Amino acid sequence: MACIEARGLRKVYGATLALDGVDLCVEPGRILGLIGPNGAGKTTVLNAILGLIPCEGELKVLGRNPWAEREQLTRDVAFIADVAAMPRWLRVSQALEYVAGVHPRFERAKAEAFLRKTGIRPASKIRDLSKGMVAQLHLALVMAVDAKLLVLDEPTLGLDILYRKQFYDSLLNDYFDRSRTIILTTHEVAEIQHVITDIMFISAGRIVLRCSMEEFDSRYLELNVNPQQLAAARTLCPIHERQIFGRSILLFDGVDRDRLAALGETRIPGIADLFVAIVGQADGRAQGAGR
Repeated sequence: MACIEARGLRKVYGATLALDGVDLCVEPGRILGLIGPNGAGKTTVLNAILGLIPCEGELKVLGRNPWAEREQLTRDVAFIADVAAMPRWLRVSQALEYVAGVHPRFERAKAEAFLRKTGIRPASKIRDLSKGMVAQLHLALVMAVDAKLLVLDEPTLGLDILYRKQFYDSLLNDYFDRSRTIILTTHEVAEIQHVITDIMFISAGRIVLRCSMEEFDSRYLELNVNPQQLAAARTLCPIHERQIFGRSILLFDGVDRDRLAALGETRIPGIADLFVAIVGQADGRAQGAGR
């Protein structure tokens, strides 16, 4: 059974079409990166999955209707938003006591073990912690819950690069066990390329790309073309072209690697480069077209 399955998901806010027929299938044990520009519909998708809003279409999360069965679903789903909303007067030890009292699947010893790896002291108040420490505390609370699905909405927003790396390292090493499922949205797309197993681009409420990272690595190729071979490279129909220090960088979808290697230096593109090529062209800011 799929962890998340949606068909024809549609949501309208007044005159704004937030989701326009979204189809989604996430298998257990996967880490999905949901990438899109501001206003693309990412948060609306997450809110629907969490049962916070109703939508037209069909949606099942862990076999349940999230809007109609939200109370039961909260036992198996954990969530971290871009802002960790915890009372600033609360002490760390009190936060642990509170979650232990309200969530039947919270393992306090596991949270305490994670916090011992950080500089966070049990007696500290939330207001005395840095933003990075608050994110670590929030992650410790969530990782100590035996949840089947973890939803992360810009979880490292505003954190410096060290805290962002620590967050994702902890997520992979201390939480993910290939049976849990994670959905992640972020604008720091370069940092999640080694984290996610699947990628999905959303633009204007529609899915414009979905693939596994295995498919990503085998399907897309970037070519730093030799200037004298530029015309020949363009005949192979790149989906995007950009200039770096006077050299042309072309992005290809499904073109033979050996054929491209004869025209210049090749490499697997970054998620950000593919995002610009596909999502940018969807709103008129890039060349070419993605399949």
